[in-house]
Amino acid sequence: MGPAAQSRPDRTDRGDRGAVTPFLVACVGLLVLLGAALGVVAALVVAHRAAQSAADLAALAGARAAADGEDGCLAAAEVAGANAATLLECAVEGADVRVTVEVAGPRWLGQEADLWAEARAGPATTPVG
Repeated sequence: MGPAAQSRPDRTDRGDRGAVTPFLVACVGLLVLLGAALGVVAALVVAHRAAQSAADLAALAGARAAADGEDGCLAAAEVAGANAATLLECAVEGADVRVTVEVAGPRWLGQEADLWAEARAGPATTPVG
């Protein structure tokens, strides 16, 4: 074989050129989709934690106000609003205050659900016995 025959590419080599490109594009697309889905899940977890924190704080504020003879639900609504939440329900049951709050959920990839949380606060009870 002469030098000219060695420098020519073989015909079978030409058919394989670029065959890995569609595979890499599919893999990158899958990774992007997986990352976006994990981002939505993480945002939902963060929003739920924010809702639970707002509910806990609102219930504590409501119980404190009720113990002082004030409107517990008004105090709970103010604290919920200060924590970017909406007070959905509030009930004063004796010295206890039960609240339900809602926060806006993430608006990514078609996710449009708002998240809610409940909490109860009141004076500590001692076990009988």
